[in-house]
Amino acid sequence: MTLIIAGERSGVGKTTVTLALLSFLSQKSQKVQSFKVGPDYIDPMFHQRVTGRPCRNLDPVLTSEMYVQDCFNHHIHSVDYALIEGVMGLFDGASGRDDWASTAHLARLLELPVLLVLDCSRLSRSVAAIAYGYKTFDPRIAIAGVVLNRVGSDRHLELLKDALEPLQMPILGVLRRQDNITIPDRHLGLVPTAEMPQMDALIDRLAHLGNSCFDWQRLLPLLTPPNLRTKAPALLKRGESISPQTPGGLGEVLRVEGPKISIRIAVARDRAFSFYYQDNLDILQKLGAQLVFWSPLDDTELPENIQGLYFGGGFPEVFAQQLAENTSAREAVRTAILTNTPAYAECGGLMYLSEQIIDFEGQCWSMVGVLPTTTVMEKRLTVGYRQATAQQDSPMLSAGATVWGHEFHHSQLTAMPKKPLFETRGYDHRKGSAVATEGWRVHCCHASYVHLHWGGRPEIPRQFLKQCQQFI
Repeated sequence: MTLIIAGERSGVGKTTVTLALLSFLSQKSQKVQSFKVGPDYIDPMFHQRVTGRPCRNLDPVLTSEMYVQDCFNHHIHSVDYALIEGVMGLFDGASGRDDWASTAHLARLLELPVLLVLDCSRLSRSVAAIAYGYKTFDPRIAIAGVVLNRVGSDRHLELLKDALEPLQMPILGVLRRQDNITIPDRHLGLVPTAEMPQMDALIDRLAHLGNSCFDWQRLLPLLTPPNLRTKAPALLKRGESISPQTPGGLGEVLRVEGPKISIRIAVARDRAFSFYYQDNLDILQKLGAQLVFWSPLDDTELPENIQGLYFGGGFPEVFAQQLAENTSAREAVRTAILTNTPAYAECGGLMYLSEQIIDFEGQCWSMVGVLPTTTVMEKRLTVGYRQATAQQDSPMLSAGATVWGHEFHHSQLTAMPKKPLFETRGYDHRKGSAVATEGWRVHCCHASYVHLHWGGRPEIPRQFLKQCQQFI
């Protein structure tokens, strides 16, 4: 068995609790596997920095229920401890009609108990009403215990314990207000680990909290996975609401065979481009690709002998001046794309391929320039799941193909192509949400704001590599 760390809502400290637990466990063992519910990139970076193992995203919208089950079961083999960090509040999912893609959904799907984090900073006896509501709202969810976060004095803790005692909900952790750890953040969430030179000190502090603030006698058995876990049944039935992504499990991905000739893909990976699902990289390698990591910030040229380009998301707007000043790298990318080297660019990658980025201060910085549009940073956040239907062939998809992805950005483009790459709808499109268009197909380049997880759709990277194979 293992645990899912859930919050009563966003901002209650579940990431701090998760990192404290992972830091302590990692000091005990080199084999600690973490997972993150939902389409998150930055929290998994912190997990990996602590455990030394890639964190795996579990998202039934972007993949499928079967893939979530298979991914979890596959990666808990041969580890000593495993832990899942939830998303938002326990029952917050993709819509208000049900809790699809919520932490509760994953708890039922994987048949796992929940450790509920409660923010007690402005509570005493009312904490019992909150805990009771979460315990009884869905009787299929097993609450293993609670963590009381931001507790004040000893008297405050005594009041909280007295209030919770009739509920018989074990208190498995207590973090005091003075224990509160603040991790720097900015417009898309936490500052990535690569930009935090104080990470080692932070991990030591988190490990100390993990050691001193939790009831490990009761927690350790809950965090130790069995040697062999059978696949959990698909427990959820949504009535008229079906899984939005094409069904498919990890087994399908592991069985695929790639081209016999190794294809070299240049993957942009540095402080400006760091948003990658580890599963996407693994699938490319399984299909026969050799991933060659390079830095548009620091490298003056593309890697030698490459047949494809992959630009993930990230923070190009934060490093726009340095990207702009690396003119030789920009020109190398531009030349490669204009000579039809297959390229895949998501969000930050799309921004880099535009003509310019206008940052939050209004300064304008030159970018690669293969997309005839300018990226403008703005305060408004565009966020949510997207059902995207390809309007034309691209290196990744054939016209008419429909995929589920996720948008998360503070920028807009000044111009769109006459024939956009995607027609998109929000998750609740059945309730009349607006239809939008976005994305570019230029030469053999697929550029879009929509982030894709290929776990449930291995035909996407397979098609990309077929395009790349022509350049060997």
